[in-house]
Amino acid sequence: MPAGTSRGAGRPPARAKARPGGSRRRRNAVTAWLFAAPFVLIFGVFMLGPLVSSFLMSFTDFTSRDIGNPLSVGFVGLDQYVALFKNPQFLHSVLNTAYFVLAGIPLTTVLALALAVALNNGITRFRTAFRVGFYTPVVTSIVAVAVVWRFILQPDGLLNLMLSWVGIAGPDWLNSTTWSMPALILLAVWRNLGTLMIIFLAGLQTVPTDILEAAEVDGASPWQRFMKITLPMLRPTLLLGTVLLSVGFLQFFEEPFVMTKGGPLDSTLSVSYFTFNQFGFGKYGLASAASYVLFVAIALLSLIQFRALRSKD
Repeated sequence: MPAGTSRGAGRPPARAKARPGGSRRRRNAVTAWLFAAPFVLIFGVFMLGPLVSSFLMSFTDFTSRDIGNPLSVGFVGLDQYVALFKNPQFLHSVLNTAYFVLAGIPLTTVLALALAVALNNGITRFRTAFRVGFYTPVVTSIVAVAVVWRFILQPDGLLNLMLSWVGIAGPDWLNSTTWSMPALILLAVWRNLGTLMIIFLAGLQTVPTDILEAAEVDGASPWQRFMKITLPMLRPTLLLGTVLLSVGFLQFFEEPFVMTKGGPLDSTLSVSYFTFNQFGFGKYGLASAASYVLFVAIALLSLIQFRALRSKD
């Protein structure tokens, strides 16, 4: 009998040896799926289902008249998207949203970074009180905020009173087609400043102090240390903060909804508010198409930010 045959004699077959381990893995997999099943079920029903159905709806002429008989809905391909880009009100809402994003994101980012640097280095007394104070608008109800800001922005409100101290006659902020959007940008910056400040503050505390001290010993000024060391090391934090901020700013809805209802003369109508109105009017296909145009805009802006702020290591 060959030597190899004699060594293999008496051993169990390979498949029989693998069975106990395979059975255990199958049991583990079944157990894991049983634990994950509630989440998968909820995600499928309440997240994935509406996403897929709204995407398909954007290629149909589905309106409120078709709710009783969904089989009468017709497939129209890209016609809803074509109609959307021929709609002057939608195009106006796109310009309003772009104005809001391009003015609001840089302003919020710069102010939040300045506050974070001040709290990290400059302000030592009452630091916790300042952190809580700046973060308070984030957790405050938008309805309460709107009431307060309407008093601030009315013609004889606090803001115009302060402007009058330096000889400036303030406008009727919320009823002016020129000044209503800057007023809402001011409100949005105030509301979002706290979140971004906390993110930047966490990032600043990860910058190694020994590198900053070495640069100081070499004669680098505070501004040079910030620009050459701190800011480059904050790139991942800046990326996170600006992506989160841009997603929120592109879905600009709460501020005009509670303050101006999109007016005056659609000067504060955003894409999200336009979509909300179309759903209210029963134009579900058109509203779904507008939603996916906004989704593509968010994805493109996030892609640009990832390319601009990604780590160069």
